[in-house]
Formats: sequence, C-alpha cells, structure tokens
Amino acid sequence: MNRLGQETSPYLRQHAENPVDWFPWGPEALERARKEGKPILLSIGYSACHWCHVMAHESFEDAATAAVMNRLYVNIKVDREERPDLDHLYQSTHRLLSERGGGGWPLTVLLTPDRVPFFSGTYFPSTPRHGLPAFADLIERAEQIYRRQPQDIERLGAQLREALGRGEPIAPAAAQEWDWQPVEAAVTALVAQVDPIEGGIGGAGSGPKFPQPQRLAFALRHATEPIVLTLCKMAEGGIYDQIGGGFCRYSVDARWTIPHFEKMLYDNGALLSLYSDAFLVTGDHRFAQVVEQSIAWAEREMRAPGGGFFSALDADSEGEEGRFYVWSRDEVAALLTADEFAVAGAHYGLDGAPNFEGQWHLRVAQSLHVVAAALGRSLQDTSALLQSARAKLLQARAQRVRPGLDDKILTSWNALLLHGLARAARVFNRTDWLELAWTTADFLRTELFRDGHLYATFQGGAARHRGYLDDVAFLLAALLELMQAGFRRVDLDFACGLVNKISRSR
Repeated sequence: MNRLGQETSPYLRQHAENPVDWFPWGPEALERARKEGKPILLSIGYSACHWCHVMAHESFEDAATAAVMNRLYVNIKVDREERPDLDHLYQSTHRLLSERGGGGWPLTVLLTPDRVPFFSGTYFPSTPRHGLPAFADLIERAEQIYRRQPQDIERLGAQLREALGRGEPIAPAAAQEWDWQPVEAAVTALVAQVDPIEGGIGGAGSGPKFPQPQRLAFALRHATEPIVLTLCKMAEGGIYDQIGGGFCRYSVDARWTIPHFEKMLYDNGALLSLYSDAFLVTGDHRFAQVVEQSIAWAEREMRAPGGGFFSALDADSEGEEGRFYVWSRDEVAALLTADEFAVAGAHYGLDGAPNFEGQWHLRVAQSLHVVAAALGRSLQDTSALLQSARAKLLQARAQRVRPGLDDKILTSWNALLLHGLARAARVFNRTDWLELAWTTADFLRTELFRDGHLYATFQGGAARHRGYLDDVAFLLAALLELMQAGFRRVDLDFACGLVNKISRSR
C-alpha cells in the first residue's frame, strides 16, 4: 500500500496498491523531488476514465514499469476533479507542447524538480503500438534528456511561461457600449459547425461527439432549429440511456449510437437545464421525458444518503467497457412478453444487426409512431407496452454488477445539477423536484460552506480544498435559479454570503 491509501479521492485510492511509489500532490512530494534532484512524473486522471484504467492495468500495476518509475522519478497522482486548477494548468501546457494539440486523460506530464514541464502526453501503451512508444522506454529516454540537456529545458520553461501568460484575460481599460455583433458572429460560427444531418458540434459524419451543453444553450436562444435537431438526435441515440435515463459523456461515432459509457454528474446537470429550455421552445414531449427520466436516474443512482450527489459512474464493469448497459436479443426476449418485445425490439433496433461487439446497445431505431403503424396498434397502447418493457429491463439490469461509483461530492457539479433541478421544477411545475433542489442547496450550505469559506469537495464526512471560481460561479447561478422556482430567505442569505466572500478576496 502506497501513500494514496490515505486519500479520500476514489481515483487516488484506485492506485493505492500499485507498485509505483505514488505521492499525492503536496509539499512532501515536491520537496522530495528538490532534495533528490529527480524529475517529477505527474499523472492526472479521474475514476470513471476508461483509458486511465487501461494505462493503470498495463503500466502502473506492472512491477517492471513501476521499478523504472520509482528509480528515475518522484511520481505524483492527481484527481483532476479534486484539483481542476492543476488539470487546467497542465492541459494548457500539453496543448502548447504537443504537435497535435488536444488533450484528455490520462494526462502524463514530466516536470523538473522546480515544476518546469519538459514533456507531456496522454495514454501510452506498455508495448510499442499505434505509433506510440512503450511507456517505460519513453520515460527512460525522457529522463536522459532531462539530465543531458538542462539548458534546453530551461529555455523551454521560459517559453511556456511566456505563452501561458499570453492566455491570461486582460480587463478592458474602460467600459464600452454593448454591441450585439460579437454575439451574432459567435452564434453564426457555432451553427456552422453543427452537423446538419445528425446534429452535434462537429463536421458531418465525424466523431467523436460531445454534448457541449453550455454552447448549445447559448445558441438555442439565437438559432433554434439546429440545436433542437441536436437534442432530438442525442435523445434518440445511445449516448442517452434509453432504459435508465441520463447521458453518457460522449459518443464515439457521428450518430450518437455508441457512447464512452461513463456517466458524469456535470453533463447531466447542464443537460437538465438545456432540455427544459428546449421544451419551452418546442413543447416537444420527448424533451419532457428526457428531463423526467434523467432526474429519476440522478435520484436513484447518484444521490448520497446524507444529501448531495455523487460525481460519476465508471465506463467499465467487471473489467469490460459498457458491459452493464448492453444486451443480447435472447436476454431481452426472455424478460418481456411477446407484445412487449414486438414493440421494444422494433423501437430499439433489436430486429437489426448488433451494434456493439456482437450485442445491442439500445438506441431509438424507429419512432413509436412508425412501430405502432407497423404493428396495427394505437400509439397509446404501443407507448404503454414500451413503458412496461423499460421497467422490466431496468429491474433486470439492476441485478448486474454495477459500474464503479466515484462517491466524492463536488460543489461545482452539484451546483450544475441544482440549477437543472430548479429550472426543471419551474418549467414543469414539479414540487417534488423543487423539494429535491432545496435539499441539495441545504446540503451545500451546511456541509461545504464553513466559516465563510466555500469548499470544493466533500468525502468521508469532511469538506476539502478551498473552492475555486467555478464552484462559486455555478453555485450563485444555481441559487438565483432556485429562488425563481421557490423563494426562501435562507437561499438569498447563502448567495449574499458567497458574494461577500468574493468581494473580500479581491
């Protein structure tokens, strides 16, 4: 057991039994690097990340690779959800260092003892493949460069500091009159990126596709049609859990069919607000259904016993990505009546070819109108059969081995969900959702706002890490939305306390 066994983060604890001599980020690790003159190997990820698991199994659990890491580096593991400040800094650094740009997780950054980055990358395999070197070979060669070319690394560090400094926002010298032109230009540019056939921001026929709810919400107010198309396609796709509700993090294909199966609270919170707004714009019952099913999922699978909501569900279960969510045709047929299977099979595409490694990940293949017409049934009868089929499949799926749960509670992500709950409660006039939102706000106020300080995470009965700007900003926005759904003086006092804290910190 290494030092990570004492951490509260589920992601860090996943690595507590690695043969790697991991440190959490902190003074002990940084001082060790300075004292021994060793470079730092910084690895950033999160508990629900599939490729983080792959790299852990291939490299961090391998004794030979761990021996190289321990001999040459001081090794630090960071949960990007606990330390978004570090993740933002080193993702920005990676984009500057990498010829291909981009980023993602797991993120591997090599630093001098003075924390000057000299190499970065994402996933590396244990043996050379796909044009990538073996991880152990790579870090050995990088350590040799660190020893032999210190002047080059010092020069690189100066260039990085200058480049990162240029990215800092600069306040305008004086207030200017409001001009709609930048907003209109931004909307035009964003809409031009929407796939006109399958929706989503990205070229036609290309993947992966991410929901990007904040960008879609901005554009919905100015360009309804392409955004509504996107939301319809997402709701019909496999990125949406057709049985249990809630969205996965992204789709690997252009048609939203096969997701990366992890489910994150932050996406689902923001999408609750967006689908509620889309219902106001269109009156489309499908959007109301997404909201209701997604709130049911969050309350059923993500709510903490003491209040608040957990962070994420893993992509993997029993060591396989998506295993919890996919079906065989025979399994579905055995669980349903003949009439239910006739409806569900046609609606979800079980009468077609399997779409995920010989099995079916459910998505809408035919609308209920089409299925009803083909079966000669009324739409009401067809819908009732589908609902009874969904309930049976959800009950059966609940007996499977569940994906891993990241049970830390993040202020910013809970604030996004709180905003979604409050918006949905107001749009659909649901007092039960308003009560759930109030309970969430009360938890954040009592457990994460202590002695005038907002904290970022809650785990094991304790709040940790002083809050970041997004914690405060998202929570203020959520409280404003909550007070519009149902005013309570305690929420106004909470919001004022947050604002006063920011004012004193300036």
